[in-house]
Formats: sequence, C-alpha cells, structure tokens
Amino acid sequence: MKHFAALARRWALVLVAAGATAALPAVADPVADAIHERIDFVRETGQLTLDGSTLVSRAGLNQLYGSLGFQPLWREPGRVEELLELVRESVDDGLNPADYHLGALESLWREVRIRPTPESLADLDVLASDAYMLLLYHLYFGKVDPLSLEPTWNFSTREVTGEQATEYVVRAITGGRLKEAAAAVRPAHWMYDHGRRALRAYRQIEAQGGWPQVPDGPTLKPGMTDPRVAALRRRLAVTGDLMDQPLDGELYDEALEAAVRSFQARHLLTADGAVGRGTLRELNVPVGDRIRQIRVNLERARHVLHEIGDEPMVAVDIAGFEVRWIEGRKVVWSSRVVVGQPMRQTPTFKAQIEYIVLNPTWTVPPGILQKDVFPGIRRDPRYLEKKGLEVFDRNGRRIDAGSIDWSRYTARNFPYFLRQASGDDNALGRVKIMFPNPHLVYLHDTPARSLFEKDDRTFSSGCIRVEKPFELAERLLAGTAWTREAMDAAVATGETRTVRLPKPVPVLLIYWTVDEDLQGRIVFKRDPYDRDPPLAAALDQPFRFGSRPPT
Repeated sequence: MKHFAALARRWALVLVAAGATAALPAVADPVADAIHERIDFVRETGQLTLDGSTLVSRAGLNQLYGSLGFQPLWREPGRVEELLELVRESVDDGLNPADYHLGALESLWREVRIRPTPESLADLDVLASDAYMLLLYHLYFGKVDPLSLEPTWNFSTREVTGEQATEYVVRAITGGRLKEAAAAVRPAHWMYDHGRRALRAYRQIEAQGGWPQVPDGPTLKPGMTDPRVAALRRRLAVTGDLMDQPLDGELYDEALEAAVRSFQARHLLTADGAVGRGTLRELNVPVGDRIRQIRVNLERARHVLHEIGDEPMVAVDIAGFEVRWIEGRKVVWSSRVVVGQPMRQTPTFKAQIEYIVLNPTWTVPPGILQKDVFPGIRRDPRYLEKKGLEVFDRNGRRIDAGSIDWSRYTARNFPYFLRQASGDDNALGRVKIMFPNPHLVYLHDTPARSLFEKDDRTFSSGCIRVEKPFELAERLLAGTAWTREAMDAAVATGETRTVRLPKPVPVLLIYWTVDEDLQGRIVFKRDPYDRDPPLAAALDQPFRFGSRPPT
C-alpha cells in the first residue's frame, strides 16, 4: 500500500510527546492471555461479538495486539472514560456513536468497575481498541466509500500501511492523547469546523421543537397583511434571519422583507423579498432534513477537504452552480456556472487544467450526437444548418450533409464528425478551459447568457458553462504575457489559439449542498441530482470494510 508521508508527519507532530510504547512485562498476565484468545479466535473465524457488539477492524486488531504481545491498552485510569466521551462526541461530526460500540462499552465498563475478571477486562480492552481505530478511520477517510456511490470518483484514497496505523493508535492510547489524535485526522479546514458548528446549532433547534410550518397560500409580499405572516415571523426568528422584531404581527413590513431576503440568499433563491412557492418550500423543510443534509456534507468534507491545500486550485461546486478560485484554502474569486441536466449529470472527479483555447471550434461529442443531433436531423432536415454544424470525414475533408443517408447511422457507427466553427454563436463561446479527462468535460464560455440568471442552472450536457470565463483565464495565466488585453486582441482576430498554462492547476469537481457565505451564515442548496439521499442512507447503515483496506 502507498505511504502517506504528509499525514504521518502531521500525526508525529501531534504525538511527539507521547513517548515510546511501554516495555512488555516478563510476568504472565491473565488479561493478556484472554486478549490473545480473542484475537486468535478472530484470526481463525473472521469474526467475534463481545457483549452483543461485533468487532469491525479485525485485521487491525490482530496487528495492533500482535505488536504488543497482546498486552492490554486500556488499563490506565481515565482512558476508557476519555474514549467514551470521544465516542459520544462523534455526533458532532455527523457520525453515529453506536458504530463505535457505545452501548457495549458502557455496559462492560460498568461491569469491570463492579467485578473485574480477566475475561471482562479483555472484552473491554479489545472492544475499546476496535472502537477507537474505527473512529479514527472514519474521521480521516469518511465512513462511506465514495466509489460505492459515484463511479467517476478519482480523488486520493489516502491509504496507510498497517504499521503506520498501529504505531499511531498505540502512541495515542499509551500517551493519553486520544482526543488530540482524533482532532489531527479530521480535515484541517475551516469548512469542516463550520459544518460541525452548524450541526450543533441545528440539533439545538431540533431539541427546542424545530420551527413552525408556514401555511400554503398566495404569494406573500411586502406591504400585505395576512394571518400567515405571524407564522412566517416565528419561522424566520428560529434560524436568526429575523431578530429583535415582534413575532405575532400580521403586517409584512420592511424588517420582515429583509429577513426573507436573508433567508432566500442562504438558500440560493432569488432574493426578491416575496414568499412564493419556491421560498415557501424551503421554509417548510423540516429541521431533521436540514440536520441530515449537514451530516451528508460533513461526510463529503471528509472525502474531499484533505485534497485542498494552500496552493491555488479551481473548485467547481456542482450543486451550488459556482466555480471558485481557491488560494490559501480561502475562496478569493467565484463565478456562476451552468452544469449538466439531471439526465446528463456533471460528474465528480479531479484533474489538472493544462491549457486554454481562444476562439474554440466545437466538435460534437458522441453523447450529444446520439441524444440531440440524430433526433434533431430526423425532425428537421435543416437542423445542421440552423446549428451551424458542418460534417467532416476522419481526414478533415468537408462532406455534403445532404449526401449522407442518416437513417443508416447511430453515434456508434457514424464515420464522420460534426464541427461548429468558432464565433459568437459557437456553443463554447470564445474560450474554453481544458483539463483532459475521460468524461470529455471542461469549463467554457457560452452565448446563452440568460441562463445564469436562473436559480436552478442545470441546462448543459455535462460541461460547465462559466459566466466570467475570461476572469478565470486571467488567473490561470497570471504572470505570463497573456493579460486580459492580450486575450481580447487574440479573440478579435477570430483565429483559434491554444495557450498552455505555465504550470498545471488542479481542478476539483465536487458536489456540495451545504456551505457558508461571506457573512458566516450557513447556506443550504438544493440537491439537483438527488445525490444526498443515497449518501445519507449509506451513512446510517452499519459499517463494513469494502474496497479500501482495513486499518
């Protein structure tokens, strides 16, 4: 397996003061013997249930205790209590304490305090080690393997060797630094910290009864008087959008209008101050659904945020319809984008931006050829002419479209290709930003500017249309002769020009349905591809190691 030097260095910094593993005692230890029996049983049978809870990190336990001569790890006063506290606090990460044997650990801990035996002490020790290793694994890798839900996933798996994991766990336990070690493997990013904070806040709202539903009815607008306004006031007060205002009035006044605009901005709705059908739908989403949404995105954060360092990179937020330039882990520029339709979803993956094309031509990809072009030609013989598409053979020679018997072909056996010349009407606009990938997805300009004004911007065939593409190109080419003026001059010639970046820039295409705005307010987004429910379901299922190796 691959080594992960950067992670090991960070762990070493956290645990450098923990000291080496204690020397093994020379005398016989009945607890160690009982632990040895349990580990042997796991190795021989592949499973073991202790106090009703089944061990998960079986290979990891074998390596862990084998490296210690099967000596117990949890004898020191306070260690089990700290572990129990850490397991209970896993809810703040959107995880389930039951996954870490909470009930069984509490039961065994009570038992050994009343009447300890070698058997009960061994059960507690092995179960505690399994719980701790599993919690560390989930905090660093995530609980759900993203490949199980997203086949295009190609982000780093950040695999560790068994020796590295064992050393880290032993040092954390013997050094009495359980929480510090857990904190070190969480994503070291402000987005993760803010997600945990938001989860606590919304769980508190749930504990206090949630928020009231706003009754259905005609659009509520500023200046109106309506009995439903009182419910609207109470609803917005719960989430802090309306503050220091009366909650029982029926007048839709200026303060309430400002609160509605705040709520709309936090839910990526047009902030017009009116409560129409879309705003009402978001207002009445139950608090439990919002908690689930935050938990899902904390899991995504564990999958993704380890990829974001201090170097510049581009991140496409598919669900947020936005592309961002990130430096020093901060968003320093952004632009609205249009992404793939639900039936032609923009995939999640990472790549390297390598070059930019000015005045690009557009060659129709096979998917669009099959789904759009062939049906369009059958409906309208002038389809190609209207779209500005020309037919070429594989040698680049132009072919008369009228000479082709289109009924003979599908996208699979079509011996030609279709190309649209560069120009203002070109589907890619005047610039495209290329990061070679098997999905034929890239960032580009577009002549369809009105679509950027829509709240839900799922209109493309998978590529990402950028509202401000030349601003992004400027950042990618910063420090070169390709200033904005130089690019404008090149575009004015009408000639197609390829410009290579001095250094490839990472690009991450991610799916993020909870965020935070510049004012530090939590932002909830719609789930255009319905990707949240399967991840939420997987997050709530009992954990089993899949394609990744156990710790």
